[in-house]
Amino acid sequence: MSAPVVAVTADTSMLSWTIWKDVPAAVLPLAYLEKVTGAGGSPVLVPPLPGAVEEVMERVDALLMSGGQDIEPARYGAVPGPYALAPDPVRDEAELRALAVAERRGIPVLGVCRGLQLISVSRGGTLHEHHPQHSPKMPGRYDRRTVRLAPGSLAGQVMGASAAVYCHHHQSVDVLGAGLVATGWAEDGLVEVVEDPSARFVVGLQAHAELGQDTAGLFKAFVDAAR
Repeated sequence: MSAPVVAVTADTSMLSWTIWKDVPAAVLPLAYLEKVTGAGGSPVLVPPLPGAVEEVMERVDALLMSGGQDIEPARYGAVPGPYALAPDPVRDEAELRALAVAERRGIPVLGVCRGLQLISVSRGGTLHEHHPQHSPKMPGRYDRRTVRLAPGSLAGQVMGASAAVYCHHHQSVDVLGAGLVATGWAEDGLVEVVEDPSARFVVGLQAHAELGQDTAGLFKAFVDAAR
């Protein structure tokens, strides 16, 4: 049986390498791709180009929405707060179009960090714009936390009653989008996992699921659902 093809959303950045200097690039940490291949999938990068994503999404078996910068606050009826990071409205639009095709086709969707937030925002949800207690102690470093998972939830079935995860987020879900339920929480009650129980597989993890071993079962279930 062929490996399911998993579309993985890419970020944008100005990069310099070898002979190229300050080139706009589509980028993604390799850990996302390694997690997908480790679970038996074949990952492909989806560029943050709104005009290209819909055709790509018609040809893949699943969608993995990666982490990245803040979502444009206007998309959930807010204005930028004092700790807001610069949004990328073009990436927002591209990923919302990719998500719409995935949901129309009924293929599995897994959202990581920003990906979870965008799934919720796409359904009318809102965000807490800043959580000082959940911001990283050192920029660029991930904090290890334990999340509690709801018994009987999809996440709970594949990761157990609790899981060690790696966090680098200063925003989180406030009001959940329509059809989503919270199924995982940090020690202080912050929502860390959401699911759509009516869908075959729509799961979001606030922590960086591409890191650590405790999320391997979630990626395996995601890829298996795409077969």
